[in-house]
Amino acid sequence: MKQITAVQREGQAAIAARLDPTWYPEKDCPMLSGESVHFEVSGRDNAVVWGGLGLVRQLVKRLGIAKTLDTRVEVLKRHFPYHESDHILSMIYNLVSGGCTLEDLDHRRRDVAYLDALGARRVPDPTTAGDFLRRFDEEQIVALLEANLEIGKGAWKWKRGKGAATIDVDGTIAEVGGDCREGADLAYNGKWGYGPLLVTLANSSEVLWAENRSASRPSHEGSAAALERCAEACLGRGFDSVLFRGDTDFTSSAYLDGWDQKGYRFVFGMMAHAKAKNLANSLDEGVFKPLERPNREPAGRRSRPRNQRQMVISTKGYLNLELEEEHVAEIEYQPTKCRQKYRLVILRKTIKVTQGQHLLEPQIRYLFYLSNLPTRTHSAAAIVAESNQRCDQENLIAQLKNQVQALRMPTKSFLANWAYLVIGCMAWNLKAWLALAVPKKLRPYFARCDFHTFYRDIILLPAQILRSGRKTIFRLLGFKHTVPWLLEAHYAVS
Repeated sequence: MKQITAVQREGQAAIAARLDPTWYPEKDCPMLSGESVHFEVSGRDNAVVWGGLGLVRQLVKRLGIAKTLDTRVEVLKRHFPYHESDHILSMIYNLVSGGCTLEDLDHRRRDVAYLDALGARRVPDPTTAGDFLRRFDEEQIVALLEANLEIGKGAWKWKRGKGAATIDVDGTIAEVGGDCREGADLAYNGKWGYGPLLVTLANSSEVLWAENRSASRPSHEGSAAALERCAEACLGRGFDSVLFRGDTDFTSSAYLDGWDQKGYRFVFGMMAHAKAKNLANSLDEGVFKPLERPNREPAGRRSRPRNQRQMVISTKGYLNLELEEEHVAEIEYQPTKCRQKYRLVILRKTIKVTQGQHLLEPQIRYLFYLSNLPTRTHSAAAIVAESNQRCDQENLIAQLKNQVQALRMPTKSFLANWAYLVIGCMAWNLKAWLALAVPKKLRPYFARCDFHTFYRDIILLPAQILRSGRKTIFRLLGFKHTVPWLLEAHYAVS
C-alpha cells in the first residue's frame, strides 16, 4: 500500500510538472516532434488496454453475479464448456470494454491478454453467443430480470440509510435496420423497430426492469405490473417507501387506488384533455400562485454571449414563443376509474408571442400532475419539481442507446433481442452498483459520469496481466490522474 501511494505521488507530481502553466520557453521546433518510430513484439509479456476490467471482475465476484445467474437462469441443458453465467458475463465484459456488437466477441476471444484478464481459457464466439440468446423463452428472460433485481439488492447494502425508492418508468424507440426482424413494427414517428419499456431506479440510476415490445404498442402497456414488481423488490431491501414517477402515458388510473392503499406514492403527468382545461379555466385567479424556479446558475458566472438564434428569429420575422411566467394551483380531482380523489396540480404557462417586432396575443398552456404525496411534505410547487426531475431518465435511456449499445437488437428473434436488452442493461448497472460501493468523495463522479467517461477514465488503463498463485495481477503501465480513483474503488469492493 505504501509503495502504491508513493507511485501515485510521483505520478501526480510528473503530471503537474508537465502541465505547469508557467512553463513557456522559446522553442526552435514544434512540440510534436517527428522522431522515427520502431515496433517490437514482446514474446513474454501480456498486456491489455482495459486495465479497469480488474475492478469490474472484483465487483462481479463481490456481488456473486455468476452464482446468481447460474442459479436463477436455466437455459442450457448441458455445459460444454460454458455455463449461463459465462455467456452473459462475456457479453457484459464485451460492452464494458468498448464493444458494440456481438461480432466484437470474435476480437476479444483472439486476444490472449484479454482472456488472461478475465481468467478464462476462452469465451464464446459470436455465433455461439447468438445461439445462446435464441434459446431464451419469455419465462427465462423474466428469470434473468429477477436475477438482475437480486443482484441489485446485494448492492443496495452499500447505500447509506433507507429512504424512498424513486422508480421512473418510460418507453422508448429502438430503431433497427433489418426488414426481417421478428416483432418489429412502425412507431408513431414512422421509425421501424421495437418499443422497449424501461423501469429505472432514480436513486442509483440503475435499470430495474426492461421489457421488449413492438414499436406500435402503447407506451404504458405492461407498465403497471412492472412497477409493482420493482416496488416489491425495493421495499425492505434498502428502502422503506416507494415513489412512482411517469409522464402522461403512465397515469394508469385503474391502479391508483390499489397503489394508494399499499402506501405507494406517485407523481404522474395527466393528459390536458378538455375536462381538465375547463377545470383550470374555471378557477379564480387568486388560486394560482407564482412558481419560482431555483436559480441554477453559479455565482460569479461570466455574462452570457449574444443570443444569435434570437437575433435571427427577430430579423427574419419568424414566430417566436418565449416563456414569460408560470403559475401553479391545486385542486382535488377524481379520475374516472378511481373511487377516491387525489391532488391535481395545475401548472399554467404564459407564453409571450412575437413575430419580428410585433407583439401578438400571449398563449396560455396547461400542464397537469396527479399525485397522492401528502401536502405537509410536498407543496404544489414541490410536486412540479418532483415531476421535472424525472427527465433525468431520458439521459439514462440515451446512455443505454448510444454508449452502452444495449438497445442495438442484434438478432432477428424478438425474444433473443429482449434477452440482449436485459444483458446490456446489466452492463450499465455495473457502473451504477460501483457508485454505491466507492468512498463518499468519489460517489458523485461514478454516479453522474456517462458510460463513455467511465470507460475512458476507469476501464481504458493499459495494464500488464500477471499470474501469481491463485491471483490475477493487473500491473498498470504508467500513471494517469484517474488511477487513484480506480485503486480506491478496488479497495472498496475487495
